[in-house]
Amino acid sequence: MTYPAPSSPTYISAERLSRTLDLSRLALSDDEFYSFCMDNRHLKLERNADGTITVMSLTGGKTGEYNSELTTELTLWKRKHGGHTFDSSTGFRLPNGAVRSPDAAWVSSERWQSLSAEQQRKHPPLAPDFVVELMSESDDLREARQKMGEYIDNGVQLAWLINRAQAQVLIFRMDGTVEKVDGFEQSLSGEGVLEGFEFDLGLLK
Repeated sequence: MTYPAPSSPTYISAERLSRTLDLSRLALSDDEFYSFCMDNRHLKLERNADGTITVMSLTGGKTGEYNSELTTELTLWKRKHGGHTFDSSTGFRLPNGAVRSPDAAWVSSERWQSLSAEQQRKHPPLAPDFVVELMSESDDLREARQKMGEYIDNGVQLAWLINRAQAQVLIFRMDGTVEKVDGFEQSLSGEGVLEGFEFDLGLLK
């Protein structure tokens, strides 16, 4: 499929892309990277702390459905308990300069309201309080674990890495501990970060 190229010089076609683009020499500012993403909306892009840009694969139908389950359950909890939930299309600018788009995320009302309207409109300059990454078939476990460690290092309080292929969940916490949960016969707790939140892993079978 071809796309009409907009006037902006930052537009690139999918045919010219590799998985990782080294645009670090361009030293894109935060606003320039946001514009770059807007000019290439048919692509899902993340930026690493070193300035390289990663092209994320579109999910298949089953992964998209499971992502929807996660976001829906989180949003239903948020409506009763407060805060703000976000889906996988939201890019967060972490303190180390990376821009990440977790599959589901939650930010407390206090932290969200501390941002200006402009900061809320673009890539919010904060690490969510809680994130979920649901691995797809093309994801590499080592890289996924590194990303979860980056979330924690940048202020995320609780992070779930869900690996459906292995029926396994890795829970990352701010204190540096990583807990492994085997099997999808139980529920995950939001612990002290999302008090009262329970996610039934059976929804991902």
